[in-house]
Amino acid sequence: MYTADPARYEAMPYRRTGRSGLKLPALSLGLWHNFGPDRPVETQRQILRRAFDLGVTHFDLANNYGPPPGAAESALGEALKADFTPYRDELVISTKAGYLMWPGPYGEWGSRKYLLSSLDQSLRRMGLDHVDIFYSHRPDPETPLEETMGALHSAVQQGKALYVGISNYSPEETREAARILGELGTPLLIHQPRYSMLDRRPEEGLLDALDELGVGSIAYSPLEQGLLTARYLDGIPEGSRAAGDSPFLTADAVTEDLVGRLRTLDEIARSRGQSLAQLALAWILRGGRVTSALVGASSARQLEDSVAAIRNLDFDEDELARIDAAVKA
Repeated sequence: MYTADPARYEAMPYRRTGRSGLKLPALSLGLWHNFGPDRPVETQRQILRRAFDLGVTHFDLANNYGPPPGAAESALGEALKADFTPYRDELVISTKAGYLMWPGPYGEWGSRKYLLSSLDQSLRRMGLDHVDIFYSHRPDPETPLEETMGALHSAVQQGKALYVGISNYSPEETREAARILGELGTPLLIHQPRYSMLDRRPEEGLLDALDELGVGSIAYSPLEQGLLTARYLDGIPEGSRAAGDSPFLTADAVTEDLVGRLRTLDEIARSRGQSLAQLALAWILRGGRVTSALVGASSARQLEDSVAAIRNLDFDEDELARIDAAVKA
């Protein structure tokens, strides 16, 4: 029987999410990869237990995480039942809907029918009566934003979600979504953008919009699909994501120029007493504009390495300038 570490809240910093009362850990666990039937169940449970013992109280999912789609939610449901039933009220569990989940015209995007049907399915897979955060995973160009936001509002009114969020929305779409939700009486809690040292698009207006709106943010892919780790410092290793058939990181992306920039960043990390991954996570969390950074893990040890980033989240101006120079070289 799993018993949580009584010291689990002593080291992890928790940050208020926008203007809400909800605090998230500086690092949250994303279940995008590594949670499904192709991974040992005991390894999955070890990752989740170790995360909670380290103060990682937020588990982030989406309906289509796996593979196959739905597998990550089912895996979490089993772990919740086996290990976390006494701790449910200490956890923040989020899920999303927006990408393809089942065939036909009602299995993706942002219609009311899809979003609310998907949420019901997610709750069944996880064995929950509600999630803490329910997201619209992407904007739907063919569905009125009023309908998509109205579905999020209904999820809260029905008691199936405590808060709502959006992901992959532009600054303009974010402002409009926040306006609609505000008029409905369900504030927009959080935005989940892709953000890393190598992908800085949120700095082109989105972070400013979130500051103005009082909306929190949680960055996904802060390690840029593993590029911002020691794994690619000597090119593409065998068995890596870039060496396989992943649509998210291809071999063509790992250029000689990129590897050179990664090596420079690794030198900066070592000068700070950090790994490259720890540097990348600390950089995302610098200054407090980002509420939390999402990390994945294939083992408890890898998770421990990521969480160690919280030991040094401060940067001086010279370090930031060196990072910018390396990234933009």
